[in-house]
Amino acid sequence: MFTNCHHTSSTAMELQYTGLAHTIQTAAIAALLFAACALLPKLNYRSHLAKLPVFGGSASGEKQRQAYLNSAKKMYLDGYEKFKDSVYRIASSDGEDNVVIPLGLLPELRKLPDDVLSFPRAVDKTMETKYTKIDTESHLIMHSVRSDLTPALGRMNPIIRQEVNTCVSKYLPECNDWTEVTIYKTIVDIVAQVSGRVFVGAELCEDPEYLDCATNYTLDLIDSVTAIKKLRPWLRPFMAPRTPEIRRLRQRERRATEYLYPLVKQRQDAAKDPNWEKPDDMTQWMLDRSAGDNIPVEQYAKCQLILIFAAIHTTSLTATNILFTLASTPEYIGPLREEIRSVIVEHDGNITAKALQQMEKLDSYMKEVNRVYTPGMTSFTRRVLKGITLSNGQYIPPGVIIEVPSQAIYNDSTYYPDSEKFDGFRHYKLRRGGSTTDHARNQFVTTNEQNLAFGYGRHACPGRFFAANEIKMIVAKMILDYDIKMPDGLTERYAQIEVGRSSLPNPTKKLLFKKVD
Repeated sequence: MFTNCHHTSSTAMELQYTGLAHTIQTAAIAALLFAACALLPKLNYRSHLAKLPVFGGSASGEKQRQAYLNSAKKMYLDGYEKFKDSVYRIASSDGEDNVVIPLGLLPELRKLPDDVLSFPRAVDKTMETKYTKIDTESHLIMHSVRSDLTPALGRMNPIIRQEVNTCVSKYLPECNDWTEVTIYKTIVDIVAQVSGRVFVGAELCEDPEYLDCATNYTLDLIDSVTAIKKLRPWLRPFMAPRTPEIRRLRQRERRATEYLYPLVKQRQDAAKDPNWEKPDDMTQWMLDRSAGDNIPVEQYAKCQLILIFAAIHTTSLTATNILFTLASTPEYIGPLREEIRSVIVEHDGNITAKALQQMEKLDSYMKEVNRVYTPGMTSFTRRVLKGITLSNGQYIPPGVIIEVPSQAIYNDSTYYPDSEKFDGFRHYKLRRGGSTTDHARNQFVTTNEQNLAFGYGRHACPGRFFAANEIKMIVAKMILDYDIKMPDGLTERYAQIEVGRSSLPNPTKKLLFKKVD
């Protein structure tokens, strides 16, 4: 009996072990299949990517990542010479191979829909939105800038000019004699208030709390992106949220949202009164455009932060680059001052939209600064969502970031004769001596295959017309009222700070200003 029991028990255990082994085997096979399914797209992606020629080394190495951070400009210039008419890949600082597109393929790429090439998905990586939390797909902002702000510039220009005059006097010191000015910080303060006048109206744009929120949110966001880019990609999910920069950004967001919330709520409540006179500013245009969409008040406040960043950051960098260049090319100040004065006299002391268009030498100078000291080495950055076979037969797999080497194009003497030389009136001469097409292609705001500072295609910067007017008025005011030069007898322009694909003016550097007698 005991023998039978023992035999029965052994049989049961064998069956149990057999069942367990079968379960483990099944689970193992399922796990392998799952892993294979997960790996296949990656292997497929890598095999397609491997067919494209590569400049430099693999994206996986820290040595290559550091090389990109320190020498991206040279890499793109050398890559352009080597692969002028071909797609190639380059290891970026994000642990990915970016695919660089030659200029000749741009027209066919611009025709592709957003579900094939995504601008917002590319910005997600550029601005590290996983950690910075900025919204890259706010259709409300884009629509309002295109359909409300740009058409309003004609009537807004006198208001912008008045605010520029107020701010230049407010933020620059007396300058009765040669006076040192940390110009980047000064420009940021001016742009914050001038843009604020258009975004939130006359009263709030001068509020110290609004100005603190606007300028410091912009600086904190840039500091956060810079800090994240310095981290190794595999460390970012763990380390990025804990960096001092991201923590400071979260605090700034909370304070800014708390400040902007009452403004939006007050406007929404006031709109219920049929006799209420609506303000003529960006906040109101966005509220009107989205009426009935039930967008939370907090979302409007966040839209304001995105607007603030977009307006202050690029405008301040561009204006600072112009002034740094002007101080080191003083021979241009006289002719520019003469043009500005004569145009203003012709328009009875006003700076109208037409007057701004007639400042062709100033427009040319600004455009040449953007060509030589362009804020980024690349443009037309897109995330590929669906694989593309190009007209030259090369295939770009989904998931990759593509970009165009704009700095290298600006350095190509085929498109810009004597490209190594700074010629402030290069575009003025082309406009004056050329056809109607030449006149159109050589304006500061123009976007095309050889003019990529504001992007290209349907996602070219919609706010560039507002930015151009604002920059032109600020620079014109400074040229009219001040002599400008480099300090300490320096004649060479300050070098740019180049990190990865970014090229920025040094924010700590000073210029000398003296009021014109």
